[in-house]
Amino acid sequence: MLTSQTTDRRALLAGAGALLGGLALQGCTTTASRAMSSSLGCRLHPVDVRRERHIRTLVGLRPFRASGFVVRAEAFGDKRLVHNYGHGGGGITLSWGSSRLALDAGLRAHSGPVAVIGAGIMGLTTARLLQEAGYLVRIYTAQLPPHTTSNIAGGQWYPSLVYRRSALTPAFERQLVAAAAYSYRRFQIMIGDRYGVRWMRNYELSQRAPSPGNTDRLIASMMPEARAIEPDAHPFAAPFVRQYDGMIVETPTFLRQMLDDIRLAGGEIAIRSFRNPADLMALPETLIFNCTGLGAKALFGDEELVPMRGQLEILLPQPEVDYAVSAPGGIYMFSRRDGIILGGTADRGEWSMEPSETAADRIFTRHRQLFDAFRCAPPA
Repeated sequence: MLTSQTTDRRALLAGAGALLGGLALQGCTTTASRAMSSSLGCRLHPVDVRRERHIRTLVGLRPFRASGFVVRAEAFGDKRLVHNYGHGGGGITLSWGSSRLALDAGLRAHSGPVAVIGAGIMGLTTARLLQEAGYLVRIYTAQLPPHTTSNIAGGQWYPSLVYRRSALTPAFERQLVAAAAYSYRRFQIMIGDRYGVRWMRNYELSQRAPSPGNTDRLIASMMPEARAIEPDAHPFAAPFVRQYDGMIVETPTFLRQMLDDIRLAGGEIAIRSFRNPADLMALPETLIFNCTGLGAKALFGDEELVPMRGQLEILLPQPEVDYAVSAPGGIYMFSRRDGIILGGTADRGEWSMEPSETAADRIFTRHRQLFDAFRCAPPA
């Protein structure tokens, strides 16, 4: 998951400097620290944020719409077109549910093969649900995993950067909750090494007493054990810490397995680009699902759709780090088998795919401050 200050859940994390600056302490030497050494807090390992442990940088463009993602069916000449795009930073999280809504909107007693445009997370989940419903599917795509935007996603389960609060409507709230709820259930039955899905504890650091944001309110039933925790239950140098349990989807593993599942179920894949809607008219299928993400801006003229650039810095894996943390200023960390994910950028309207050294410096500096400030020694 890539995130920013525009997300409700992250809004309470503003003003990082006073919290993170100059808080590094040495070991567990005081009475309070010795008490903490026997608590849950000191069983958390800090991340080793050294530049020499850096293994790669990832840059991706989230397809963001202020009014939220599109799920809509419409007549398209003698064909039927179903849109399923514009999920911002919540694509992985909402994938199964949004694709389920797209099928509900588009099938309507359809018979015959179906076309899916795009092989990112929306295209693959749409194709797989169509196969489960008994349809023959052909995916048309310019890129396959691991060369899609979805491969660059961090994969933390939370619908982040999906909409702008000022543009929210009751209808979209219902759509968001329906998509999140179905995805939440679907990912749970996929937990395990095969799909790279597992549970992970999350910690949110704040300078103010945490209160649920709008998205938290909407998906409260999908955030088990969400609660504020006492200082002796964590090692973070923060006045307030909130925890909840969520899932992590290791995108390289998940997307690779999904593609294998689709092929094993008889799905066909055609490498092809589309310059304009007229190109779609030449397809033999009469039902088409548009899962092109940011590509829908040019292909269908969606002017509300804009890129939101995100940059991730990846460190060598630390198997002992088995949690996620978000901190003031929009920075966050979570652990995957392929590395420690450090993030904290969301540049709206930015199309560049070139890594920014300025952004990298900020991400490293802020995370180093965060983990240097651990209030007790890590477990042996």
